[in-house]
Amino acid sequence: MTEPGTALLDEARTPALHRLLALPGGLLRTARPRQWIKNVLVLAAPAAAGRLLSPHDIVQLALVFCLFTAAAAAVYLINDAQDAEADRAHPDKRHRPVAAGRVPVGAAYATGAALAVLAPPLAALTCNAMTATLLTAYVLMQLAYCVKLKHVLVVDLVVVTTGFLMRAMIGGVALGIPLSRWFLITAGFGALFMVAAKRYSEALRMEGSGAATRSLLDAYTTGYLRFVWQLAAGVAVLAYCLWALEAGGVARGSLLPWRQLSMVPFIGAILRYAVFADRGSAGAPEDVVLHDRALAVIGAVWVALYALAVADL
Repeated sequence: MTEPGTALLDEARTPALHRLLALPGGLLRTARPRQWIKNVLVLAAPAAAGRLLSPHDIVQLALVFCLFTAAAAAVYLINDAQDAEADRAHPDKRHRPVAAGRVPVGAAYATGAALAVLAPPLAALTCNAMTATLLTAYVLMQLAYCVKLKHVLVVDLVVVTTGFLMRAMIGGVALGIPLSRWFLITAGFGALFMVAAKRYSEALRMEGSGAATRSLLDAYTTGYLRFVWQLAAGVAVLAYCLWALEAGGVARGSLLPWRQLSMVPFIGAILRYAVFADRGSAGAPEDVVLHDRALAVIGAVWVALYALAVADL
C-alpha cells in the first residue's frame, strides 16, 4: 500500500517531469522551424553563379544552411526570452512557448547563448574566416536588435532587412563567389519590401488597439510604412531589370533571352506580394509565400527561367 506522503510527492513530481520532457519540443518551437525556409536564401548567390551541381559545393552549402539556422535560432530564443512579458499582451505571440510559460526564460537564454557562441567557430572550421565573420556580425547585430535597436525608428527596418541580405550573401561568401552589385541591391531592397510590408500589416492590425507588443509601431504612420514598401518594391524591380538587361540580348548559345524573360515572373511576384501588402495581410514572408498558390506558381516559373539562363540553353 502506498503511503499518503509518497502519493503526494509523486503527484508533485509528475507536472515537473512533464515540463522537463516537453522542454526540448518547446525550445524547438521557439527556434521557429517554420521560418527556417528563409535560410534557403543561402543558395541565392551560388544559384546565380551556377554552382549547385558540384557535390562539394552542395555539402558546403548544407553546412552553411545549418550554421545560419543555428545562429538565427539563437536570436529567436534570446528574443523570446527578452520579450516574454510584452508577448503575453499580443493576441498571437502570447501562445509562444516562452510567453506561455512552457519554456523557462532561463532555458531560452542559455540555449540561445550556446548556439550563438558555437556557430561562428564552427563556420571558421568548416567554411572560411569570412563566413565566420559574417555569421558573427549577424549574431551581434541581431542581439543588438533584441536589446536596443528594435526600439530605434527606421534602424529596426534596416537591421531586419540586413539580416535577409546576409542570408543571401553568406552562401556566395562560403564558396568564394564574387557578389554582383545588382544582386546585392535587388536582394536588399526586395527584403526591405517584405519587411516594410509586414510592419505595415502589423500597424493596421494594432491600430487603435493600445497593445504594448511593439511600441515602435506607434511611432510609424501607416502612410510612411506604405511609402517604404512601395519605394523598396520599385528599386528592387529596377535593379533586377538592370541586371537582367546588362548582358544585352540573347546570350551565347541560348535559344531565347531567358535572363531577360525572367523579369516577367519577377515583376509578377512583386505585384502579387503587393496585393497582400496593400490589404494589410502581409504577415511573415514565409507564410505569404507558402500559403498563396499563385505566388508559388509565379515563383516556380521564375526559377525555371532563371535556371535556363544559368544553363545558357
